[in-house]
Amino acid sequence: MYEYDVIVVGAGGAGLRAAIAAQEAGADVAMVTKLHPVRSHTGAAEGGINAALREGDDWELHAYDTMKGADYLADAPAAEALTQESPEEVIQLEHWGMAFSRDDDGRVSQRPFGGLSFPRTTYAGAETGHHLLHTLYEQVVKRGIDVFDEWYVLNLAVSDESQPDDRTCHGVVAYETATGNVEAFTARDGVILATGGLGQVYDHTTNAVANTGDGVAMAYRAGVPAEDMEMIQFHPTTLPSTGVLISEGVRGEGGILYNDEGERFMFEHGYAKNDGELASRDVVSRAELTEVNEGRGIEDEYVHLDMRHLGEERILDRLENILHLAEDFEGVDGLEEPMPVKPGQHYAMGGIETDEFGQTCVEGLYAVGECACASVHGSNRLGGNALPELIVFGKRAGRHAADEDLGAPRVPVGQTGDSEPGSVEPPVELGEPWAAEGAVADGGAAADTAEAVVERTLERERERVERLLERDEGTQHSDIRAAVQRTMTENVNVFREEGALKEALVDIHAARQRYRDVYVADPSSTYNTDLIQTIETRNLLDIAEMITVGALAREEFRGAHWRKQYQERRDDEWLKHTMVSWSDGSPELWYKPVVLEGEAGAYEPKERSY
Repeated sequence: MYEYDVIVVGAGGAGLRAAIAAQEAGADVAMVTKLHPVRSHTGAAEGGINAALREGDDWELHAYDTMKGADYLADAPAAEALTQESPEEVIQLEHWGMAFSRDDDGRVSQRPFGGLSFPRTTYAGAETGHHLLHTLYEQVVKRGIDVFDEWYVLNLAVSDESQPDDRTCHGVVAYETATGNVEAFTARDGVILATGGLGQVYDHTTNAVANTGDGVAMAYRAGVPAEDMEMIQFHPTTLPSTGVLISEGVRGEGGILYNDEGERFMFEHGYAKNDGELASRDVVSRAELTEVNEGRGIEDEYVHLDMRHLGEERILDRLENILHLAEDFEGVDGLEEPMPVKPGQHYAMGGIETDEFGQTCVEGLYAVGECACASVHGSNRLGGNALPELIVFGKRAGRHAADEDLGAPRVPVGQTGDSEPGSVEPPVELGEPWAAEGAVADGGAAADTAEAVVERTLERERERVERLLERDEGTQHSDIRAAVQRTMTENVNVFREEGALKEALVDIHAARQRYRDVYVADPSSTYNTDLIQTIETRNLLDIAEMITVGALAREEFRGAHWRKQYQERRDDEWLKHTMVSWSDGSPELWYKPVVLEGEAGAYEPKERSY
């Protein structure tokens, strides 16, 4: 058994920044990650980091843009924390050696991005995430922070009180890929989940194969509510054959979208008469799919993104890797011809409910980055706001977990007097009620001491792994995963309607039943990725159900959530967060108010146009 003050699960941008901050605050820190840190999905981020750095810009403008982009579903204290602290964090990255692109006068370059009122997106070519990841990892190595890479966290070691607010997280249990050993990690002060996105719940996604929503699912089953899970961002420019991302930086530099008739449809068809291609991502994605659905798509599937007019020198200076992606995956030379693009799943605005310091309602458990929901992004994230979220909230959670006093939070967590119950009429039984047998929190242990909770969780996870490896027949996880990905892509995509959402719930229920007979085809005890992917698939089942339940419940059109039957934003009824809690193995639906009051005053919901 390993013991530290703070355990960070995941080693992308958020996890690395959290570990650095906790170590600087005096904690003994370890990172436990299923990938080597520089293989984390942060490295795939291309566009940039939003920060108000220049004269004429300020954090209040950035906060307003963020709240507007969120369609007023973000919590103001979190959005303001992001915009106030992002400039300082960008400067810190520069001091740590991050190679930002620069203007001729030597200043760090900034370019326009969708939904921004000022060109405040700082970048490093079109490989900003890659540079960020390596810069932070250098700092982790420099500080001698212990990194357990290729260790897959199976579960949280959480006490088993009846109310989640009374529970405590004492550590994690993880599987070492190289040896097959299952070991425990005890955290004296806190566990920080930084496990990234959940894109593998869809079959067309910009996300890496490793992005399976593990942290969200584990926290959910431990009693932490999941917030606004229906709010899934579909990026408007992904390559049709693979889902590989084409950076918003292309449009930020002046790239143009055309339909099959050669029309610059964002302007000519009135989708965004002022900002055109630089409208927010949800607006552009819907516009592209509308063009395709109305017969103006190219090969009835995609539209064209053209950057040829920018000139070879500018493209090679700022967007060179985009040329390589288009050539490698589509056989297209971006200097000579337009690139095919279509919307693809890209980001989860929702996630593990936290306050603005990364705390959850379970004592000692934190979450940061894409797996968390503070809530910064509401119903639509602005491009360039993900990377500052990683570093700002990673730092905050690391410091707080290391017992640094950061003041009282203004974003509440857990069910309070302001909460209201919700209801939804699913066509099938939801959840996996059989999983709750013997424990209120899935994997929770009733014990007097932290050591006993960790020991009992370790014993239970070793037994689970043994059961999976001993079974020699049944259903393989890949068949179950493919079925879930297929129904989510067909039924819970950009355009949503009630019948399709209910069909998805029927399919997820069927997949859950099949998962009860899942088996691991590979019996080996070393490098058993089949075992890991089997466990990941259970997480994807929970994630798919949470997304779909939230989408069915929210009867309005807000941000990335479009409902065929409800074509308007309904602030009188739906200016609230959709919450889903684990209740005896089934999802319990409830709501909590959005916090619109910030330092800059109250953010008044207005009509959102670009």
